[in-house]
Amino acid sequence: MTYEWTLFIDLGIIAIALAIATLLRAKVPFFQRFLIPNALTAGFILLVFYNVAAPALGLGTQNLGGLVFHLLNISFISMSLKEGSMKGAGKRIFSTAVSVIAHYAIQVAIGLGITALFIITIKPDLFLNFGFFLALGYGLGPGQSFAIGKAWEGASEGFKGFANAGNIGLIFAAIGYLWGCIGGVWLINFGRKKGWVDADTHAAIGEKSMRTGVFGRNEKGPVGAVLRTDTEAIDSMSFHLLLVFGVYLVAFLVLKLVTWPLAALGSMGKQLSDTLWGISFVFAAIVGMLTKSLMKVLKINHLLDEGTFNRIAGGSVDFMLAAAVGAISLVVVTQFWLPIAVVCIVGGIVTTFTCLWMTSRLFDDHQFARNLMLFGNMTGTLSTGLALLRVVDPEFKTPVASDYVYSNGITFALAIPMILLINLPIRWYATGDRIWLWITIGGFALYLGLSVLAYALLAGKKAFAKVTKAWYKAD
Repeated sequence: MTYEWTLFIDLGIIAIALAIATLLRAKVPFFQRFLIPNALTAGFILLVFYNVAAPALGLGTQNLGGLVFHLLNISFISMSLKEGSMKGAGKRIFSTAVSVIAHYAIQVAIGLGITALFIITIKPDLFLNFGFFLALGYGLGPGQSFAIGKAWEGASEGFKGFANAGNIGLIFAAIGYLWGCIGGVWLINFGRKKGWVDADTHAAIGEKSMRTGVFGRNEKGPVGAVLRTDTEAIDSMSFHLLLVFGVYLVAFLVLKLVTWPLAALGSMGKQLSDTLWGISFVFAAIVGMLTKSLMKVLKINHLLDEGTFNRIAGGSVDFMLAAAVGAISLVVVTQFWLPIAVVCIVGGIVTTFTCLWMTSRLFDDHQFARNLMLFGNMTGTLSTGLALLRVVDPEFKTPVASDYVYSNGITFALAIPMILLINLPIRWYATGDRIWLWITIGGFALYLGLSVLAYALLAGKKAFAKVTKAWYKAD
């Protein structure tokens, strides 16, 4: 009898990389000094393995993307099922959504602006949609960037070189990961030096267990979870996992129901359907929150243990980040190396600055933690943001992660027109009618203007205080 081993082979390889990374963090001062997350170290080990050694062994990265997709959804379900304080959360949640939408608009403006300069100067054959890859690769991640790029390949006939749009999308996403991971570690250490990290977190980072990543032989660790069921009947972890996987199944069925009628809308409907599946974590989190609310109504929410959900979410994030970095394919499209380099570097610098600038003025609590979450999400993916957040909030005790979960519904609703806008230049190329170009530019200008207005109203007097300072600190 033959069994399918591929999934567990990949999980075993990831586990070995995480074990090596844990040993390195525990023994090597460099990793301790810069607080490099074990999952990130493991990811770079996997990056080398899957691009150099794995092909000779008949292994590939094709399954790692699926692991990242599902583990991200599981981590969001786990966080959505946790009990959390919603006191004052309305403004925090909306502010989080505004900060994400604003950065999408900023990245589109940077990408389109630089692409337009290349088109009118040294690279007239460059496809205008190239400019969207900064927001797609940095902001949305490899899945969306690759999928939308592949869709553009079929529509780019007659436009030299854009047959590699899918691969270009992956390159942007890969560079975004590197910028997010390396830049995030730099930000954490820079923030410590500047005093942007609160005293309690700063003291915790200085502890030996935080630096090495492991507790000593005679050191008693904190309680990570408590039992909510009698093990004789069902193990408490089994009970929490059945909730997570049950929610995931319902979310899958909801997505099937939502996307089924879109097939009748043709190619645009298919693109929207693919987009909805790409952000399935939004649906998963919503179903999780509804499940938690139902359990409260039935008065059985006492069976939910926050610590257990933290363990499930934390384990998912570790394996997810390692797999995500390991899945990057080192593909070089030499024809586009210059515009790729310029857009990525300029976009990365501006994104780093604006994340610091906005979060320090927009929020009244946990500003630096929120900055790390936003920065990770706007350069890598949500998994990058969660991994960086765990350095300063290892137990997800702050409302930062949950606010991000709750804000995704708003972000998703606001982003749908944006996703449709990025496909309009295709019609300009196909028909020659510039109206589609002006609709695109006007639409994103409106997004940027409304984002600035919303930011100003939410941040109040701090909105444009000390404009030359990246980080706002009250006198």
